[in-house]
Amino acid sequence: MPIHPGIASKFHLLEGISSFQQFMEDPAVADRRKAFDEHPGYDAPAVATRMEETPGPHGPVPARIYTPDRADNAPCLVWTHGGAFIAGDLDMPEADWVARELASRAGIVVISIDYRLCNDGVTYPVPHDDVVAAMCWARHNAQSLGVNADRLSIGGASAGANLAAGAALKLRDADCWQPAQLILAYPAAHAVIPAPSASLAALMTEVPEILRFPPAMTHAFNVNYLGGPVSHADGYAFPALAALDGLCPTIMMNAEYDDLRASGEAFSAALALALTSADVRQVQVKTMLHAFLNLPASLEPVSAALELIIRTSGEATKSRITANGRRGLSVWQVPGAHTQASVERSSSGPAGMGAGRPGAGGGGRG
Repeated sequence: MPIHPGIASKFHLLEGISSFQQFMEDPAVADRRKAFDEHPGYDAPAVATRMEETPGPHGPVPARIYTPDRADNAPCLVWTHGGAFIAGDLDMPEADWVARELASRAGIVVISIDYRLCNDGVTYPVPHDDVVAAMCWARHNAQSLGVNADRLSIGGASAGANLAAGAALKLRDADCWQPAQLILAYPAAHAVIPAPSASLAALMTEVPEILRFPPAMTHAFNVNYLGGPVSHADGYAFPALAALDGLCPTIMMNAEYDDLRASGEAFSAALALALTSADVRQVQVKTMLHAFLNLPASLEPVSAALELIIRTSGEATKSRITANGRRGLSVWQVPGAHTQASVERSSSGPAGMGAGRPGAGGGGRG
């Protein structure tokens, strides 16, 4: 399907700009940057929030908790924003708007994690450790948070999806415990992003270069995250390198127009082979670019993706089994889940709706 017109109609604002860094930092294009980021007609829902500091091995980890009007035995999602491990914050749409929509629409308690970014000498495993610590805190404080510990899920977008998957793997290995669901949006799961298919490569020619993720760029992001060569990566840093058996059910949402879709699709395939007692669902969100969760929910594909997160979080139920002499595994089933699906909606959105660049609102990518 063609790129959503709410996005494509703003491509002219990028003409003559040579790099994403120039777009973000050059005062001469400030007006164009503002116009690109505007979303007239959308107001994020009003939801009660409060800040907490969860204990972690590198110091306290700030978290913003979004609480619906009635939080009693509610499902809970620990959520991590994207930003190429170097950017993003709790106020970017991918963090704040997503959390407000989930809490308002479905009564989900959302815990948005302000993990440490890989700047000024910070590298892996610090952001990974922050997310693991926050998830442990949520699990052990479920009752005081008003949430059902058996309906506690983890998820994230882009770099945050990487961190969420890495945290689930660490909890499997260190604590023999798994969240109810792993919810991944357009992740960077590989230390070296797989080559795109011919069809994806053809689609990506329609995307302006400054909104793309060429191999040199993703390599630089990943080296910066690791603090060294990608050959030193382990499965907690890049989940595609891990043994994946024993993970909880997983939903993967990939953008149709995204260089990182190759990573999400390959990781989904590996999960489907490994998770024989759990479900893996891969969803392609049509007409969208990377980081579409930075766009307002007034765009139908974004709203559809949020509804899928809601259904996944709300339908998860927990049981425990022991099979074939293996240690007990936490296993959940999502009714009607399957390995391939698509979120397809009309390519036209509400009049006047704009679309954000990757990392819009937080200035980050990846």
